[in-house]
Amino acid sequence: MATLVRTSDVAPSERAEFWRAMVAGSFVPLDFSFPDPAAFQGRLTDHRLGATVLSTVSAGAHRAERTARLISRTDVPMVKLSMPLRGHVTIRQNGREAPLLRGDIAVYDTTRPYTISVDRACTMLVLMFPQAALRLPRAALAEVTARRVSGGHGLGGLLGPMLAGLSEHVDEIDRPYACRLADNVIDLVSLMYAEQLGEPGSSDAASPTTLMTRIKAYIEQHLGDPGLGPESVASGVHISTGYLHKLFRAENTTVGRFIRERRLEHIRRELTDPRHSSTAINAIGARWGLVDAAHLSRLFKSAYGVSPREYRLTRAA
Repeated sequence: MATLVRTSDVAPSERAEFWRAMVAGSFVPLDFSFPDPAAFQGRLTDHRLGATVLSTVSAGAHRAERTARLISRTDVPMVKLSMPLRGHVTIRQNGREAPLLRGDIAVYDTTRPYTISVDRACTMLVLMFPQAALRLPRAALAEVTARRVSGGHGLGGLLGPMLAGLSEHVDEIDRPYACRLADNVIDLVSLMYAEQLGEPGSSDAASPTTLMTRIKAYIEQHLGDPGLGPESVASGVHISTGYLHKLFRAENTTVGRFIRERRLEHIRRELTDPRHSSTAINAIGARWGLVDAAHLSRLFKSAYGVSPREYRLTRAA
């Protein structure tokens, strides 16, 4: 169910503080400044889709700032994506500035300072989700925040309509399907930035950060292969197996652990997806490269505390 907040529901003298509190409840705490606080008009509708929040924000002129002081009070790393539907918004982070017009897209990191400037009334979609869902190393995320992505072509041209369509029809979609669609939107965001970071000719195309993004994208594309492992991954991205292991050690993990975690996450999603409610657990596991049912059950229980069957039954209930 959607949550609706309107400044018109409170007295003019209370609007600025009311908006500040409501935005903190929907997103993260921000400092606001308004040209005319009493005249400010704002409207916010948000939908909670699991760990993801999808919101439509309509607001008059203002400036919102995420400061180090506010960041220190919260410890959940999130990513926010904004896409104007009307008007103009400017996002600043990491020394960059992204002026966004209708359909343009930019992401920003809630664990780093940022500002959002709105010069006149605008309406925008905001998608907020855990940083882990983006599957980008922290250094890579710092490279893509506050960079304008055109909604007119490429993956941005696919993402914009998909996000707008989800926002428009989310109330008509059963919650499990809406959550799954939100996951699909985030997957497309991840793919879009992986493509940008891996563009041939970019100045950091061979950097460890960019190479890890390529490696993880390759793994995602081949999770269904039961034989996926360090040797096949290294061969697929044209590096040595030793260097592959070194890159993952720098992130305090291993190639095998990363592959296992990604497979289990996809399996977990499908176990709660109504479209797969009649699909055998063994078949779901095999689709993601885990063909041994007993092995799948042991891995799943180790990761989530219950067996795949118990997890499905609990979520269905």
